[in-house]
Amino acid sequence: MAVIVTVEIPGGTQEQYESTTARLERAEWWPPQGFIAHAAGPDGSGGWRVVDFWESEEDFLAFAAKARPIFVEQGMPPILPTFQDAVNVITR
Repeated sequence: MAVIVTVEIPGGTQEQYESTTARLERAEWWPPQGFIAHAAGPDGSGGWRVVDFWESEEDFLAFAAKARPIFVEQGMPPILPTFQDAVNVITR
């Protein structure tokens, strides 16, 4: 069953997000296994929110392990994702 992964990044900025995303997309393993969709934007309280859809929690955790050095390189704080089962995921 697919999962919804939400990551809150207190104090995260659009510039950090954009530079990190650009770096991830240049990784030889991009797109990662199990990745379905991604959305991100300001959280309304001075930080950044990421909402992803993945095939499984394990796929996301494998991605996070590969991406951790890039997050550190880009100055991102440690992430603490939350997971919810996705009953349905519709993409265009």
